[in-house]
Amino acid sequence: MTNSTVTFADLGLSESMLKALEKKGYGYPTTIQQEAIPSFMQWKDVIAKAPTGTGKTFAFGIPMIEHVDASCPEVQGLILAPTRELAIQIGDELRGLLTYYQGIRVAVLYGGAGIVGQAKQLEKKPQIVVATPGRLMDHYNRKNIRLDKIQTVVLDEADRMLDMGFFKDVTRIIEKVKNRKNLGLFSATISQEVMTVSWMYQRDEVEITVEPQKEDRPDIDQYCVTVIPLEKAATALRLIRTQGYERVMIFCNTKHMCQRLCDDFQRAGADCDCIHGDVRQSQREKTMQRYRDGKLSILIATDVASRGIDVDDVDCVINFDVPEENEYYVHRIGRTGRAKRKGVAWSIIGNFPEKAKLDEIAKYSNYHISPMILKEDGSLEPEEIKAPVIKKRFR
Repeated sequence: MTNSTVTFADLGLSESMLKALEKKGYGYPTTIQQEAIPSFMQWKDVIAKAPTGTGKTFAFGIPMIEHVDASCPEVQGLILAPTRELAIQIGDELRGLLTYYQGIRVAVLYGGAGIVGQAKQLEKKPQIVVATPGRLMDHYNRKNIRLDKIQTVVLDEADRMLDMGFFKDVTRIIEKVKNRKNLGLFSATISQEVMTVSWMYQRDEVEITVEPQKEDRPDIDQYCVTVIPLEKAATALRLIRTQGYERVMIFCNTKHMCQRLCDDFQRAGADCDCIHGDVRQSQREKTMQRYRDGKLSILIATDVASRGIDVDDVDCVINFDVPEENEYYVHRIGRTGRAKRKGVAWSIIGNFPEKAKLDEIAKYSNYHISPMILKEDGSLEPEEIKAPVIKKRFR
């Protein structure tokens, strides 16, 4: 049971960390932070299941920074992430926490970017490394990085990382960290692969579960609107313009649809761009930075980016395609309603299979998704759900 009156100061953090948190506007830790930070500070293994948007990065990032010996030029903390976007985001959040520290450096390693530039980062002797598993092994095999002084290893989005085929790389990396003091597994779901890694490498682990029904669950109003398939793009754009949403994320199921929708929006004069697997990594980073800086209003993405984007003031998330997996919906809409703000999520339904899938998602996630009608003038009204007509049978 967590205490809502606990502050970060009550967790025994350093003055430098408290000043950084105050500057960022954080006064009270979330449930996952209250439970995980003290355990990490005591060098305990942690396995945590918590929904997206509940502050997992700070839950492991704060104690990792607090444990770093700034006078030691060796890698002391390692965070593994499944995607480039998430690795970059974690690196940015850690650097934000280091505002009042001296001599602690962070390096971020991921595929799709030049290995030489990353090797130069490693030459600056970072104490914390955030990496995707494949690229970390590339640097290790080139002898660009040593793992023998690492004290803490964290797997963020462990379920997705292991599901993406990184199981062998991850276990190989953990086994090379000979002097590890603790291992953290953070995940939205605890899959069989996550349990296997826990069983193999954790000892007397502290188990933390934050249920979506708790107070940390994002405050998101969820709606859906049904249109004919050819009107989906026009409906999404009308929704954005008539409701006055200034920062929007739109998710599509495929790279092709993502690019096509972006092209349609740009032709219609919308301030938008997209990121998906066929966009060059350098361009993806530029697009993401523009969106974070508020210089881009609409970001269209595939699910490759849904867990790696952490922008606190997204007004609205639109599911242009209803996601194929229940978990994807949770992660998508979790991009809004962050940092205690209220969020809005829309799903645009174009056919009966999409409606059936959204109904299944609502039941699975225990969400209420309100059907709405978007009129031509931009006004909204609830859609009347007609009761099914039951025909009498005559014998």
